[in-house]
Amino acid sequence: MKALYIASTGMGAQERNVEVISNNIANMRTTGYKRQRAEFQDLLYQQITRAGSQTSDQGTMVPAGLEIGSGVRTISTPRVMSQGSVNLTEGELDVAIRGEGFFMVQLPDGRTGYTRDGSFERNPEGTLVTSSGHPLDPGITIPGNARGVAISPDGTVEAYIGTDTAPTQLGQLQLARFVNKSGLESMGDNLFLETAASGPAQVNVPNTDGTGDLLQNYLEMANVNSVTEIADLIAAQRAYEMNARVISGADQMMQATSQLS
Repeated sequence: MKALYIASTGMGAQERNVEVISNNIANMRTTGYKRQRAEFQDLLYQQITRAGSQTSDQGTMVPAGLEIGSGVRTISTPRVMSQGSVNLTEGELDVAIRGEGFFMVQLPDGRTGYTRDGSFERNPEGTLVTSSGHPLDPGITIPGNARGVAISPDGTVEAYIGTDTAPTQLGQLQLARFVNKSGLESMGDNLFLETAASGPAQVNVPNTDGTGDLLQNYLEMANVNSVTEIADLIAAQRAYEMNARVISGADQMMQATSQLS
């Protein structure tokens, strides 16, 4: 009985859905996290009677065909790249992006990673790095005797060096934009990688050409809404239970048929 296999694909799809939702909930407090959603697609159909096929020599035709589907599959889990809320942290090197763009970081293998996590620190050489130790691209170094580090909305990094009475510009933060942000590849550590689907990175100075501006002493929180995720979780559980009931009902029908025969 095909109902068993069709319902099993529904259970598998909802299991994937619950996995996506659970990952969103687990990352509710992850800086710069972008929630995912599961998208589904129906599978092939068995054409028993095609729509438009003739039913008589006079040219009458079937207005609607008879098709039996074979289930569902999870086709993608795109990220929702909406703006997360920004929270005041008072961290001197904490920077939130307000609008479009990603910070660029240098990965150990030479590739460039992209992130919305602006919780930066200084390594022993004074270079700005991410929480995982990846340096920013382009690199910015803050001397050990620097004080009063200021990061402007356009990404200019300044500080007073030693006993200087005038600030010194230490570098310029830049942001990367993508035509298709959902096409970025997630690699963990709050990092994304460029792909053919995302298109090449378009690097700009913050607050220019549609790129967002920066907020010092703030961090962008995850864009996960707990109420929405719980509602989606309940809906996924109900769908899973209904598919399980279909399997149970189909099994009972098969047992009844075998007893009759």
